Amino acid sequence: MTGIDFSNSLNPRQLEAVRRVDGAVLIIAGAGSGKTRVITCRIAYMLERGIPQSEILALTFTNKAAAEMADRVKSLTGRPLHNLTVKTFHAFGAQILRNEIEALGYRSNFSIYDESDRRQAIKDALFECGVQAEGIDVNAAEVLFSDIKTGAVDWQTGASKMNYGSESIWRGVYQTYQHNLKVYNSVDFDDLLVLPLELFRLHSDIHEKYHKRYRYIMVDEFQDTSGIQYDLLKMIALEGTHVSGGGSVNICVVGDDDQSIYSWRGANYQNIVNFERDFAPVYEIKLEQNYRSTTTILEAANGVIANNTNRKDKKLWSGNGSGKPVQLFFPANEQDEAAFIARQITLISVREQRNYSEFGILLRTNSLIQRIEEELLNQNIPYTVSGGKSFFAYKEIKDILSYLRLIGNTDDDVQLLRIINTPRRGIGKGTIEKIGALAKTAHCPLWDAMTQMRCEQNVLFEMPDQTEVGQFMTFIEKQRESILGHRGLSQKVRALVDEIDYWSYLVTEYSKNEKLARWKFLNIQKLIESIELWEKNPDNFDPTLYPYLNRISLITQGNTEEEASIKGKVNLMTIHAAKGLEFPVVFIAGAEDGLIPHKRSLEDAEQGAAADAIEEERRLFYVAITRAQDRLFLTSCRKRRRNQQDVNCVQSPFINEIPAHLLEEYEEEEAELLDPAAFFAKLNSGQA
Repeated sequence: MTGIDFSNSLNPRQLEAVRRVDGAVLIIAGAGSGKTRVITCRIAYMLERGIPQSEILALTFTNKAAAEMADRVKSLTGRPLHNLTVKTFHAFGAQILRNEIEALGYRSNFSIYDESDRRQAIKDALFECGVQAEGIDVNAAEVLFSDIKTGAVDWQTGASKMNYGSESIWRGVYQTYQHNLKVYNSVDFDDLLVLPLELFRLHSDIHEKYHKRYRYIMVDEFQDTSGIQYDLLKMIALEGTHVSGGGSVNICVVGDDDQSIYSWRGANYQNIVNFERDFAPVYEIKLEQNYRSTTTILEAANGVIANNTNRKDKKLWSGNGSGKPVQLFFPANEQDEAAFIARQITLISVREQRNYSEFGILLRTNSLIQRIEEELLNQNIPYTVSGGKSFFAYKEIKDILSYLRLIGNTDDDVQLLRIINTPRRGIGKGTIEKIGALAKTAHCPLWDAMTQMRCEQNVLFEMPDQTEVGQFMTFIEKQRESILGHRGLSQKVRALVDEIDYWSYLVTEYSKNEKLARWKFLNIQKLIESIELWEKNPDNFDPTLYPYLNRISLITQGNTEEEASIKGKVNLMTIHAAKGLEFPVVFIAGAEDGLIPHKRSLEDAEQGAAADAIEEERRLFYVAITRAQDRLFLTSCRKRRRNQQDVNCVQSPFINEIPAHLLEEYEEEEAELLDPAAFFAKLNSGQA
């Protein structure tokens, strides 16, 4: 008997999963079914049974999840966990290498290359092999080397995707890259999985040591494991080189094939099938009771995912009551979509006394973020962006905003340094250092130092590029005269972008990827369009530079902090980033064909893999639906602007898979549209 009474906090199926610690166990844990609680209670149960900490290995996918798991086990058992191994796959691989890598000819104090280190190492290898790096997409080379190393592709397939060179050339560069890693006693991120496998295969004594140590193994989010992670797991769990372990192996994997949404980074939900084959006989436990959502939301999710053919049969259910219907709204365009979402957040937060942190806005792609960001800002709703990048954080947007900020305030040294040579105008580093030295001596902003140098023509500060500095200052002064205090800001920003020839700058910077240059320039066009919309807002009585900069500062400095500190922030994120999270109220924006499912994902699918691609897109929609606890809104625009044209849209085919009786087309109350301020005031007074 154990000292912890698990039956008080677990349902019968969860309790069975906790107590079934011997043999091979597959736990199919549906969304919101208390998976983390089961895993931590299971580890605590094993410890209470007297199983030594050193014999337990628990693997997961993020450091945060590993730390949370260890903390919960410690809280449950009330004992220190010095010998318990709870790690990510890569951290566990690094631990093995620290102890054993000398057997492969490395020293134990090896370095682990990050992305920038690896990129430089590839460039060095290209140079050594006589390949001109200027003609190479180094990011594509990184992907190729990673895929080759982890066995995701063969050389013929991988090299054929490169826009330069033959298979033999890339083999040579890869071999040089690998040789250099070893010379520098370094490994890359993939090596943290590849080299432990190599150790086990080449050194049976090392393999046997780890196999004998870890007698009880658990894996979280098993549907997200890649082929190489599964191979590493199998090597640790099984003796020798056997492909079938039989019932003597104590291993438990926990996952949900319906939430496998990471094939683009190597995840293979088929590992569930592989597990049942390799570790037969496998005892299966399904956790289908959902503690998160209403019955309506779960039935909607079940209706969608049932259309996938390659999955474990299960049906989530809840004791939380039926709840409200799924609300479906058809805005005219993305501007109306953003306005609708912002209005509903304000309305529901007042009506239901909800904090902003209780709202989640989920998007399929980063491209949908900007318009919603702007509308949240317009309505003074604090928000945070995660899993994607704020539109205002892109370099090209920050560059143009830096011009506007310097025009508004020439004392802003940060903005001046950002754009004094962007685009390049021949102002050298030495000149900038001299300007900085004078500003420091005179205790003045850089602009004042530049003005002093230009006026006095001080021979001590003569510079070969002094003319370029003067031209830059003249340009900024001209822009100040044109923009400050005047209307027509959007047109003047467009003229500024043309005058600095930012397009040519992008083409030069991204000479190997004109598509990326065009995408970045399109972002600038979106910025200008957003300024134009702001200018045309009838409630905007002063559409000039300073009010605009104040407005943008609210975005870049964290929105309305006073309000946020009281009510938290709305969560704006991609669906991928939302996995594992939950919100009482969820908006799935852009529920349109071409976005959900995403057109590019289907087009990029390998030949014959279109069916797999559509099923993964459906799983993504399922994950989005099951983030909602109480309320779910789906928005599908009638038109959406793409490539500077308004394009007719069709609702996502996945919406048609939701049982019709669960859906309700939302109709806004007239007061919400005509006089929102008065309506919300009425709500606050309790009259609505």
